[in-house]
Amino acid sequence: MIRSTLSAMALACATALPSIALADSHSGDIVDIAAGNEAFSTLVAAVTAAGLVDTLKGDGPFTVFAPTDEAFAALPEGTIEALLADIPALTAILTYHVVPGTVMSTDLADGMMAETVNGASVTIGVGETVTVDGATVTQADIVASNGVIHVIDAVILPQ
Repeated sequence: MIRSTLSAMALACATALPSIALADSHSGDIVDIAAGNEAFSTLVAAVTAAGLVDTLKGDGPFTVFAPTDEAFAALPEGTIEALLADIPALTAILTYHVVPGTVMSTDLADGMMAETVNGASVTIGVGETVTVDGATVTQADIVASNGVIHVIDAVILPQ
């Protein structure tokens, strides 16, 4: 049921927003770019459920560490259902994935702490791979008109 609810929400978002390829820099805002890539359908549905679309379509700039659908699917069973039933908790997790300002991969340093929109900080690791609170950045520096997206392979949770 939760998958069908998220799929319906993602479909609604996709039809309401223009499709934009991930590789297009500056061709849309953060929400437009995410909505234009089916790998982010769960993220877009969650952002919609939390009422954050207008915020993430705003001027920003924002840096978003964007978990893929696979990252959401790896959460323990029942987690997504629980979050959709608890919008404040969902909002806290989603805003933990957003840093005010534009932070490009070249700005990162090992051990760097970045304060998120929810007030908690994430820890950046730089080595053979770049990590954010242990999630690996799989694609960096997707430039949007109001910030930048870095794709991550896990949903990060505030401590």
